Formats: sequence, structure tokens, C-alpha cells
Amino acid sequence: MFYYISGTLAVADPTFAVVDAGGVGYKLTISQTTYNSLPPRHSVATLPQVKLYTYMSVREDGVELFGFYSYEELSTFKLLISVSGVGPKVALSVLSCYTPEKVAVIVASEDVKSLSKASGVGSKTAARIVLELKDKLSKEIPQSISASDKADTSAPAAKNSILTEAQDALSVLGYSRAEAVSSLRAVYSDGIGLEELIKKALKELMK
Repeated sequence: MFYYISGTLAVADPTFAVVDAGGVGYKLTISQTTYNSLPPRHSVATLPQVKLYTYMSVREDGVELFGFYSYEELSTFKLLISVSGVGPKVALSVLSCYTPEKVAVIVASEDVKSLSKASGVGSKTAARIVLELKDKLSKEIPQSISASDKADTSAPAAKNSILTEAQDALSVLGYSRAEAVSSLRAVYSDGIGLEELIKKALKELMK
């Protein structure tokens, strides 16, 4: 129903934010990651302007609006709640513990141990998140950065591996295969780590 809400940040709490848009105060449940990204509120007279991407959860016991500072966080949230047994609260817990980029790295590298550190996420749930999201990615994305890299026997295996994981991670964040490939080719350098590669690719995508 709402793609995003843009307006004055009237209230900023670690668990929710209120955005005044057109005289209506929208209360949005937020993650710690979004809270940390919100601009400071110095005084009532100079309240900052914000834009939060939204997701509306409709249940029998009520309607709840979730807000996210970035599109990447919203995309990651949607992927998390697509996992069986994972609801909005668990997804938000994961995003309060890790940034979208870090979640993408965790899924791409199958790091169940790190994922289970999020509040309310047990080892079984963490394993299911990794399994289902990796399976979804494997169906949607070829297990290589491109067909030409598969044919290029001179390309080091390590390079293809990190590029493939980074491509998977960018897909977790909502980017298409073409966007991921283009940005990764532009920023890749020998010896670069996975998380750093993803961060540089995201900066490239924002240009």
C-alpha cells in the first residue's frame, strides 16, 4: 500500500519512529540498523526530514507498519520473512543485529553461527534461513559471475568464488544479476575481502 513515507521525523526511538507526513503521524516499527541511520533531532524547531521505505504487516490481531532507512534493508527484510517460520519480529531482530550487507555476506557464506547470535534466532532457525535463501538464490542466479568467466580457464578459482558469493549477496539486497555483475567487475581487485567487495559494489550502484 505504501512504498515509502517521507516527512518530518517527529519521534525517534530504538524500536519505532513517527514520521509526520501531511499532518498525519505514521508510527513505524524499525530495526536498530535503521535507528542508527536516522538523522539527529536537535530541537523541536528543527526536526529533520526523512524517507523510510515501508512494509505493512496485516494479521488478525492488527496492522503494523515497518520502516526501513534503505531499500536494501527492506529487500532483506522481505527475503527473511519469506523463510518458513520466520516472521517480522525475527526478521527485524536479525536486522537489528546486522546491517543488510552483513546479512547478505552471512547468507552467501552460509555462516549459521553468526546468524544465530541475533535475539530470538536459534540455531535451527538460522540454518533454515541460510538453507532456504541459498536455495532461492541458486535457482535464480547461475553459480558463476558470468558465462565468460566459466569458459575462462585462466581466471583463478578464488576470484570466481568470491565474485559468485558477492553476486549472491547483492541479489539478497534486491539487485538484479546484470546490476551485480556490472558493479562487481568495476570494483574487483585481487586480494579484496568479500564484505569490502560488497560495500564497494554498493557504492558503485549508487552512482
